[in-house]
Amino acid sequence: MYWVIGIVVLVMLYAVVTYNGLVARRERVRNAWAQVDVQLKRRYDLIPNLVNTAKAYAKHERETFEEITRARVQAIAASSPQEAGGAESKLSSTLRTLFAVAENYPELKADANFRQVQQELSDAESKIAYARQFYNDTVQKFNIRVQAFPASLLAGAFGFEREAFFDLQERTQEREAVRVDFSSRE
Repeated sequence: MYWVIGIVVLVMLYAVVTYNGLVARRERVRNAWAQVDVQLKRRYDLIPNLVNTAKAYAKHERETFEEITRARVQAIAASSPQEAGGAESKLSSTLRTLFAVAENYPELKADANFRQVQQELSDAESKIAYARQFYNDTVQKFNIRVQAFPASLLAGAFGFEREAFFDLQERTQEREAVRVDFSSRE
């Protein structure tokens, strides 16, 4: 009889420890996403400064500035890692366009304010990359725990579901191998 009580106590103890572990991991995922969100907001706050500085020099590049503004609004409105990934890819693409436009304006490239904001934006990109990696690592650990047996039984019973990774939806050509041709064409 005591062995039955012992088994029941062990099973209950396992359930409590597993449940608490799942809760802790879910909260780590939420915290990691909050850190990504902080860095993204920092980036969003820098973009208007960059655009306004560039506008003073490149007045006829209106379409580029409007596209950046639209992409920024979409990125701010993203509410999930999946939406944020798509919006961030578009925003990064439009920012690359702005930097390409800046190449045509030596005065703009030499402007101290533009260079400072560009450097701050570069720093923000590095922090976003780190926060994104930390978030995805945390999600991976949580998802493994949710899917691994026997914890998956409790996870399903208590409504723990897999979390989404924060993947940037980059263009396919950026992921393709670069072809280098050294053959002479003289």
